[in-house]
Amino acid sequence: RPKLFVTDGYAGWDPRYRLKIRVICASAYHALFMRNMLIVPSDQELAEFDDTDYTIYNAGHFPANPYTAQMTSTTSVDLSFELREFVILGTQYAGEMKKGVFTIMNYLMPRQGVLSMHCSANQGDPSNPSHGGEGGAEDVTLFFGLSGTGKTTLSADPQRLLIGDDEHCWSDEGIFNIEGGCYAKVIHLTAKNEPEIFDAIRFGAVLENVVYDPGTHDVNYDDASITENTRVAYPIDFIPRAKIPCVGGHPKNIVFLTCDAFGVLPPVSKLTSDQAMYHFISGYTAKIAGTEMGVREPTATFSTCFGAAFMVWHPSKYAELLKEKIDQHQAAVWLVNTGWTGGSYGTGKRMSLTHTRAII
Repeated sequence: RPKLFVTDGYAGWDPRYRLKIRVICASAYHALFMRNMLIVPSDQELAEFDDTDYTIYNAGHFPANPYTAQMTSTTSVDLSFELREFVILGTQYAGEMKKGVFTIMNYLMPRQGVLSMHCSANQGDPSNPSHGGEGGAEDVTLFFGLSGTGKTTLSADPQRLLIGDDEHCWSDEGIFNIEGGCYAKVIHLTAKNEPEIFDAIRFGAVLENVVYDPGTHDVNYDDASITENTRVAYPIDFIPRAKIPCVGGHPKNIVFLTCDAFGVLPPVSKLTSDQAMYHFISGYTAKIAGTEMGVREPTATFSTCFGAAFMVWHPSKYAELLKEKIDQHQAAVWLVNTGWTGGSYGTGKRMSLTHTRAII
């Protein structure tokens, strides 16, 4: 191609564990996406960025050769820990890069006694009168959950400070965000229901799969004719109450979010550390329309560690690290159902965001 796009950034807000990531891609869209999702280096850091830890090569729609040995389609997503390279062929989906970086962290961090987690995180604001003067680094909450359970929405609380919406690590000093941006669903988005996310959609953000008026460029967030999985990627500092740098103390509360479409789980349950290990390894939720391609009716699904696709080691390695840290720091663990109550899907009704926020 006559032009390639290169962007450099960090994965991990803790300088002790951060990685230097270089992204080389054929599409400006992919470069902007990763500039939003990685941590942008300062000018001085950028000048010393030559020795990168991992390089991502994203050819976008350029296909893989289906006749190559072991190749079964024109789409190929390959990660080599030995070569420290990540190569993407035959797909425009930008999320492959984001989740590739997460997979790398899931490989490296547990080897150093650090728990990598598919979760969002926020902390209390000591300047907020509604908190009674409490909050700060000792009032950190983690939200675990699969796609569609409410991680991004619930962590973007106007009364609290956002540390991150999707990927974090828990070290001996507390937690830190892996990313420099957020990747939020926008289907049925309104300024009233999710004001922080709505206001983050401005110049510099990347909207995916949305339908808009070609004349006015106004987006119809209720239009799911392309897919219900419409998204926006934006830098975390687009959220006014983001905590920069994105680090916090040891969690005081850990919330497992599950979208139970069968009306069985109660709205909230308190778990022991052993029960937390069980639910963490189970990773139960229900696939619902808009979170998985081709899903029309809810189906039960289990994804270990609430992110099996990105976990490299045996699930017990992550679960044992979680239990160890829960016990050591006396974190309270909760199971919160953001799915259906009063009956299953089609009979009962979905838990309202207002009620779930009140429970949290």
